[in-house]
Amino acid sequence: MHTPSTMIRILAGMALTVLLLPAQQGGGRGGAAGAGGNATGGSANTGGFPGSNGGTNSRPGSIYNPTNPGATLPGDTPRPIFLSGKVMFSDGTAPTEPIMIERVCNGTPRPEGHTDSKGRFSFQLGENRTEALADASYDPSFGRIGRPNNAGGGIRESELWGCDLRASLAGFRSDTISLASRRSMDNPEVGTIILHRNANVEGLTTSATNALAPKAARNSYEKGMEAIKKTKLDEAQKDFEKAVELYPKYAYAWFELGKLQEQRDHAEEARKAYEQALAADSKYINPYERLYILAAKDSKWQEVADGTDRVLRLNPYDFPSAYYFNGLANLQLKHLDAAEKSLREAIKLDTAHRNPRSGYILGVILAQKQEFTASAELLREYLKVVQDGKEADFVRTQLADVEKFAQAKAEVKP
Repeated sequence: MHTPSTMIRILAGMALTVLLLPAQQGGGRGGAAGAGGNATGGSANTGGFPGSNGGTNSRPGSIYNPTNPGATLPGDTPRPIFLSGKVMFSDGTAPTEPIMIERVCNGTPRPEGHTDSKGRFSFQLGENRTEALADASYDPSFGRIGRPNNAGGGIRESELWGCDLRASLAGFRSDTISLASRRSMDNPEVGTIILHRNANVEGLTTSATNALAPKAARNSYEKGMEAIKKTKLDEAQKDFEKAVELYPKYAYAWFELGKLQEQRDHAEEARKAYEQALAADSKYINPYERLYILAAKDSKWQEVADGTDRVLRLNPYDFPSAYYFNGLANLQLKHLDAAEKSLREAIKLDTAHRNPRSGYILGVILAQKQEFTASAELLREYLKVVQDGKEADFVRTQLADVEKFAQAKAEVKP
């Protein structure tokens, strides 16, 4: 049997292996996503959550019934359901940058579409056109509500039980619109979603440079966003490049160009574009996030720690993923107290439970600090999410070892 000090070293090695498992399998959101990021397919994902079914415990192909998960209701066939509306800030102004529109079902969010340059949105539920542009905290297996994604094939009305529509923008709280009674033949117009600013923060997900962009540059940027929606990546890249040529301080266009380069696995070009976005507007926080995710893909942990520290100084409220990656980086750097502090904050801020891996990493940290009982409890919670597959088997092995050492520690107490 291993001694506790040997056990700590074993857990450290196993934790790293589990974290990189999605990368080796190509699971989660790869491509532009990088570590926990935002494109389907392609390269690896450090922060993805393979094996999760979003907590519904439903069978593939079934619908979610809150009183009987996995049950199939007769006559409830998938139908196209279209939604349209607009987003406004509480001061009456419309957003000029794309705002993510999410469907949140039983606490699980999934991206459905973006607003246009006038703050309007229009999409078919479940069509998943925006999956490739979701942010770092989304996971593709979450929000499926008991069935695989069904691009263009409609959605069952019963799948909307317990679902709301909201806008998602860091630094703002969104009003919600209930979808529980939504039917396929209803008027698609859902009205206006209002965004209310939260605390005053220095780092923002909006850039003041947008209002200063000349019309020609803004037109090129908007053409690029339309091309992205249609997955015409060559056209989008030309449009974004033209936008920043016309207006070199166009932070939004540089950021979108960076995301596009990530999606094409051009990491160095993506970094340069993000750095240009920050040179244009140092308080525009989104490029910082992408840069630390790129660093995590390359296991540059000091760079990840520095980047996440910067984000959290600028905006400590709206980026639970920054706390997650900060904790992960400090774990790798063997700064266990700092890692524990960040992971606890990540869990506290992740009210939608987008990232169950935060609890798992905290469990690994506590094991290394010989807090075995608390560690075992967190590993058990994670196994409720990742129930099957290689990762689950690996965590079960960790849990068995942690439980042995918890027992051994209890036996040697005076």
